[in-house]
Amino acid sequence: MNPQVIEALVGLPAHVRHSLATALEAGLLRLESTPTALRANLSLGHDRTEDVLGLFAGWRQAGVSESVAAAWLRSLEQLADSFSSPDLVWSGPEVPGLHARDTRRVYNEVIGAASRSIWASTYAFFDGERAFKVLAEKIDARPSLDVTLLLNIHRGRGVTTAADHLVRSFADSFWKQEWPGTSRPAVFYDPRSVATGGPEGVLHAKGVVADEEVVFITSANFTEAALDRNIEMGLLHRDRHLALTVVRHFQTLIDRKRLLPLPME
Repeated sequence: MNPQVIEALVGLPAHVRHSLATALEAGLLRLESTPTALRANLSLGHDRTEDVLGLFAGWRQAGVSESVAAAWLRSLEQLADSFSSPDLVWSGPEVPGLHARDTRRVYNEVIGAASRSIWASTYAFFDGERAFKVLAEKIDARPSLDVTLLLNIHRGRGVTTAADHLVRSFADSFWKQEWPGTSRPAVFYDPRSVATGGPEGVLHAKGVVADEEVVFITSANFTEAALDRNIEMGLLHRDRHLALTVVRHFQTLIDRKRLLPLPME
C-alpha cells in the first residue's frame, strides 16, 4: 500500500474509521463519493472530509475496491483494539475527586498473576517479612516459577568495611531476617554501591515484570510507607515488547557482571 495511504488511514480517528468501514460495507459510500456525500453519511468537518477524500484517491490509484478498503479499516480497528493503554497508578491519601490505586495492591496483583517468571527491583526495603510476603508465598506455591530479585546494598556514610564483607553481612541478614519464604529467588546487586571509597552508583530502579508480558514501573520502593502511605506514581502496562526490553536490559547487566549475585548462604 502507498505510504501516504497508510499514513492517512492511521491518522483518522478510530470513530471515523469505524463509521467509514460501515458506510462502505453498506454501499452508502463509494470511493468516487463527493464531499457532500461524505459529510452526509459521516458528519465530517471540512478538514476531515479532505483527509478522507485523499484516502479515497489513494485507494483508487491503487486499484482497491470498496470491500477491500472496508476490510483494511476493520483490520486496523482490530489491531488498535489489541493494544492496551498503560494504566496510570497513583497512590496516596484519599481525596474526593481524585482517582488513586493502592500501590501495594497493584504489586500484589502483578505478582499474584505471574505463572512463569517475575523480575522485581527495588532501591530500598524495610520489614522484609511483610514487603516480600506475597512474592515469597508465590515462589513457595509454584517452585517452577523463575524469580529474579534486584536489590541495592547500602553503604552507610563513614562505613569503611571491605566490600566483600559488606555484601556477606547483607546476605546473612537478608536470608535470615528479611526473606520470609522457604524457597529463594535469584538475587542480584550493583557492586558499585559497596565500593570501599564510597558508592559509585546504586541500583535505584523500582518495578516488577511478570511473565515477560506485564510491566509495573513505579516510584515506590518495597517499604511500608511507599506501598501504603506515600504519594507514589507508576505505570502498569501489558506490553510484551516493553516487558522483554526491561528483562533483556537487566539480563545483559547480569551477563556482563554489572549486577552480581548475592551469596545464597
